Amino acid sequence: MDTLKYLAGYPANVTDQVQGLLDGDKLAGLLLKKYPVVHDVRTDKALYNYTVELKNQFLRQSNPLSKVAYDDKLDVLHQALGMHTFVSRVQGGNLKAKHEIRVGSVFKQSPPEFLRMIVVHELAHLREKQHNKAFYNLCKYMEPGYHQLEFDMRLYLTYLDLVGKLY
Repeated sequence: MDTLKYLAGYPANVTDQVQGLLDGDKLAGLLLKKYPVVHDVRTDKALYNYTVELKNQFLRQSNPLSKVAYDDKLDVLHQALGMHTFVSRVQGGNLKAKHEIRVGSVFKQSPPEFLRMIVVHELAHLREKQHNKAFYNLCKYMEPGYHQLEFDMRLYLTYLDLVGKLY
């Protein structure tokens, strides 16, 4: 079961079901039935606009984002799918904060639901730095099906890792 690295924290009965889907070549059909299309947010500018729109819808009072971009190295170097960075700098007598969000480039060619889930996750870090109960409640507020989408995204990443492109 070492091949199911994206599902490492899940119980054996779940990973056994996923392994059965992989062995029977049924995982692709399941994912394509549930998520038949890919999003059209392909550029960094489009990703920035998409992210700011979600931020303005749910987190109006949060600090502005200075940069949002796809990152080719993100999943390899940081074992992460998205990243929120916060940098404080002294400029004159003021303290300036910059918030940046990076999304793994693997999500350039993915269902819109997965991109939204990753962006919601990173936006939640604007308010909650740690992965605690308040953080996940904020994620569920912005995306009610957050936990199911996270699991399905892990299935998608498992498929990409073991089989190859789905779309």
